[in-house]
Amino acid sequence: MTDKVFLDLDQKALDDAYDQQVWAPNSKLVNARLAVLSEQVRARVGAPLRAAYGPTEVEQLDVYRTQAPDAPVMIYIHGGAWKGHLARDHAYPGEMLTRAGAHLVVPDFAPVQDVGASLLPMVDQVRRAVKWTYQNAATFGGNAKRLYVCGRSSGAHLSACAAITDWPHAFDLPADVVKGYVFQSGMYDLRGPRLSKRGQYVNFTDEMEDALSPMRHVERINAPVSMMVGTLESPEFQRQSRDFAQALADAGKPVVFEIAEGYNHFEIAETAANPFGVVGRALLAMLGLQPR
Repeated sequence: MTDKVFLDLDQKALDDAYDQQVWAPNSKLVNARLAVLSEQVRARVGAPLRAAYGPTEVEQLDVYRTQAPDAPVMIYIHGGAWKGHLARDHAYPGEMLTRAGAHLVVPDFAPVQDVGASLLPMVDQVRRAVKWTYQNAATFGGNAKRLYVCGRSSGAHLSACAAITDWPHAFDLPADVVKGYVFQSGMYDLRGPRLSKRGQYVNFTDEMEDALSPMRHVERINAPVSMMVGTLESPEFQRQSRDFAQALADAGKPVVFEIAEGYNHFEIAETAANPFGVVGRALLAMLGLQPR
């Protein structure tokens, strides 16, 4: 009989629970489709504005611009198990959003292995991307008072960490600098990931686990949240989303939670490019826009 490591999971089951490729044999194919779709977005809507948002070489972002004046801005934080991916491969919501009347901002940020195996610098980079966008939105036709953040997978975790930020104290920004969040297939408490094989490449500490577990700080979230997860994702990812949505609701926070029937962890991301897909629909609803 194997020992339980976390909840009712032994070590192998826990490792598998935080490895979405175990649950999605088509993950490489879907990621390739997303990269091609992103290239097609650039061909159709034009090359993005590329700008530096922080002091290190990786801290740059892409801005896909709408023609609509004084438009809202959606910042999209990509996933990749905290280990990789590039902003250019995550432009796929760009055509839908720009046609509907919103700008899309996609930041690059350091993979965890390049920042001392700590998630803290990654979270700070996402926060700096938010600050840059707020301070510079007007330069590309955006409305700084209509700023939103969406994250996918590990990017949803980083986005949720942005949601618990003390913006006035840490960045001299309004407490409600972000007007709403969309979290797709994220992790919101780090205890499980820490005990899984992800702990082999992330140097978790007790302080990091607590500080970067948004589930433990729901009282700090002061903007509406929309969440979704697929039924073919890891049951542990489904539990994380379900529990976080319930914690937000119990705290009286505005939250919408949708379970996407028949989607795995990677397939659900493709719906961010479709105004009638589960993620695309949530993005437009959060922005208050209609598909065009």
